[in-house]
Amino acid sequence: MIAEPTEDQPITPELLTDPYLQRPTDDSVEIAWVTEFAGRRHWLLYGADVAEVAVEDLVRLAEDPRGAELAVRVSEAITVRLSRMREDGDSRPPADSPNGPVERPLWRHAARADGLRPGERVPYRVLSLDDSGRTVPSDLFTLAPKPPPGRSVKILLTSDHQTLPMTPANLQKVEETLGRVDAVFVVGDLVNHPDRASQWFDDARGTAFFPALQGRASAVIKDDRGRETRYRGGRLIQYAPVYTVIGNHEVMGRSLPGRGLTDEFNAAVPRKVAETAYDRRAWEINPSGDPEIRARWIKDNSFNLDSYLELFTLPDESSGGETYWAETFGDIRVVGLFVTQIWRTPKLDAARPGRYREVGPLPDDPLDQGWGQHIFERIDRGSEQLAWLERELASPPFRNAKYRVVLMHHPIHSLGANSSPPFTDPMRIEEHDTNGTLTGVRYEYPRSDDHLVRDLEPLLREGGVQLVVNGHSHLWNRFFDQGVHYLETSNVGNSFGAFHVRSGQSRSVPPQPRDPANAAARGDPNGLEPIAPNIAPETDGDQVLPYIASNRLTVFSILDTADGSVTSYAFDTGSPDSEVRTVDRFTLKP
Repeated sequence: MIAEPTEDQPITPELLTDPYLQRPTDDSVEIAWVTEFAGRRHWLLYGADVAEVAVEDLVRLAEDPRGAELAVRVSEAITVRLSRMREDGDSRPPADSPNGPVERPLWRHAARADGLRPGERVPYRVLSLDDSGRTVPSDLFTLAPKPPPGRSVKILLTSDHQTLPMTPANLQKVEETLGRVDAVFVVGDLVNHPDRASQWFDDARGTAFFPALQGRASAVIKDDRGRETRYRGGRLIQYAPVYTVIGNHEVMGRSLPGRGLTDEFNAAVPRKVAETAYDRRAWEINPSGDPEIRARWIKDNSFNLDSYLELFTLPDESSGGETYWAETFGDIRVVGLFVTQIWRTPKLDAARPGRYREVGPLPDDPLDQGWGQHIFERIDRGSEQLAWLERELASPPFRNAKYRVVLMHHPIHSLGANSSPPFTDPMRIEEHDTNGTLTGVRYEYPRSDDHLVRDLEPLLREGGVQLVVNGHSHLWNRFFDQGVHYLETSNVGNSFGAFHVRSGQSRSVPPQPRDPANAAARGDPNGLEPIAPNIAPETDGDQVLPYIASNRLTVFSILDTADGSVTSYAFDTGSPDSEVRTVDRFTLKP
């Protein structure tokens, strides 16, 4: 046995990330890491004797492991440059970019550890030779293949990290409370702007995605007495694989030369709009008719997932590749869906395109319009994703699994602000004056056309799904209906509030003449009553609150397959000396 790294071990700042585990199989697991240099060569070294190799001997062993009388195996990494990573004036720290974002050269390296035995943890470290030939090793960690059925595991259920202030505190308390988890399921919104590199790796606020999940963050929170506490996050994904699904913050919008990354992020338009624009100018854009040029132009002028997909390795057997997927992990069959839409402001007087209206005067170029809160990937009847999901739910791996879990970013049931309007294609309504002149464009979302309620939810019930985990509204709430538990546990960093009668808050939902019943200002717009935390709920006077929507409490949830329990914990960042407390627990029935 080897001692795992301790708090006072030296860090390795030359690697932009610690190694992180990706897509394990029954006898292997991928290890990935990111550097700011292309480097000469990169390796993964793993085996019982890795700790016995001196740093100065690592390269010699990596280049020729055959002569070593050590239980060490070597796998050379494949290196890929991250194609869209940039910084701009809104980065932390800001980049000097008078003409828009500047490219930040970064490289991801990935190697696979093969020949592993179920249940065995193996020491490992990664090693890079930088461009000058200098040796840059990681610290020592341990890896394992996918757990076999029958072996109990603990899974962290989390989402909406978004470089928010309390995220490192949340993840640090996960490690302090549970030690190592066996996997991390993140249901979207990993960062704010996916092409802004610092939000993934080294944001000056100390809350970037990878440092927070690797115990290398440095976020300061002031408590009730004005004292500052620094949180480092949790050392989690160096030891446990991370599985992710796409939220709206994994989607980058149109390329806008000379504009900032926030502008690009907000400038996404539906693919069909870009395709129409291309068809009108195809002779000018692509006179040779090259299909690759066409595809690139349409992606650059609608939206892309490139940075997200380049960072993570996910199951890719679905019709959507890695955008939606299914995997067996121990006794769990977990399905990750691509269920999200662009976020638009609900305000009617905003200076940018909104959920319910375009800004006047309407731009002549359709690419400059907002197109309402449009959906990025269909999941309604007739869509490839729903057809794939129907096949997956009927498959033996799903039907025979002890626990059947679906991950998706957008909620079906929620008290949050983002549960309204209905998840459907915006109905574009053009308004004209008596002379026929276009005076404005507004959008409505008929509740009867909600894709999640009309098409997805019945399929989940009939397919035997036990747990649906979603994010998006930055709160904790849960529901239960016809055998399915719905859990949102995304209050890791800040909350937008819970729109419930006991909160006194109401959503901003304007009247919709064609669908007056659509104005669900409070409660779950789709009709379920929330279930209050059953161990230690928050209260308002003598009233129990059926949610946690706090900018002081940070909440995390754990699925434990030993007994099928899903337990939610809360930590009070305003009282850093306080204990993590259990607030809710329910059990999935096999």
